[in-house]
Amino acid sequence: MKQKTAFMTAGFLLILLSLIGCSSVKTTTDDGKQIVKVALSAEVNPPFLATNDRNEPIGYNIDYLNEVEKRLPHIHFEYIFGEEESNLIGVGAGKFEMAANWFFSNPEREKRFLYPQVPYGYSMTGLIVNESNRDIQSLDDMTSKKLAPVSPSGGLRSILNQYNEEHDPDIPLTTIESPSNELNLKRVESGRSDAAFMNISTFDTIQKHLNLKVKVGGIVSKEPIYLVLQPSEKQLAADLDRVTQEMIDDGTLPKLAKKWFGVDFFQDIDYISEQGYQYEERKEAS
Repeated sequence: MKQKTAFMTAGFLLILLSLIGCSSVKTTTDDGKQIVKVALSAEVNPPFLATNDRNEPIGYNIDYLNEVEKRLPHIHFEYIFGEEESNLIGVGAGKFEMAANWFFSNPEREKRFLYPQVPYGYSMTGLIVNESNRDIQSLDDMTSKKLAPVSPSGGLRSILNQYNEEHDPDIPLTTIESPSNELNLKRVESGRSDAAFMNISTFDTIQKHLNLKVKVGGIVSKEPIYLVLQPSEKQLAADLDRVTQEMIDDGTLPKLAKKWFGVDFFQDIDYISEQGYQYEERKEAS
């Protein structure tokens, strides 16, 4: 009986070791670098992430990650594309070490993931106006103007709601479910609305295709964006904080911001608005 038990135990161990061997994943490159699996969004959002004519990822995120690799010679990034929510699930489950997808920080995600302390960039919101407009630069200018319809929820609505809670007079808001950014921009071009409030990256993408007679009247806010890490990756987060701060201090990331967004978004809002969001300059350079 003891011999049979020992035989069964040995057989079980062999099967278990075989399964472990079959499911093992390579964690280092041939030259000994640590492989860090990075989940990227399959939905492009230029200028953070797009693809070139060879279907290769390009954009601010990729330039940033390439620079990180140079400054952390012991690691190698391996990119995997997927839907945003599945990417986050994969990070939480340990399938990926981190995800890069212009993520904001919020309390719910902070409970589930590890965030570096230093943001690597900013997502800007702005007021889009007719190209002939000269008097709309901030939300203060919209209290007597007509704003294009906005969604009843989401980050953009939260900014407007907060403004109205803190100011009198407030901004008149027209609410519809899932407003079309494209139609809103056309409303501004035609004069039916004085301005549209949207993410600058969203405007960028639409304007590149439609070339409407509209422009960024002013930058309203900038929201810090972060990489999202698996909670166990504390050393990686510390390394990212160190090199990201180095890149801000030595001007590398401000230069990349200027390259992809036409303005250094590491400066304050007043500077960004004063410089103007130089869409035409950035479009010609890209």
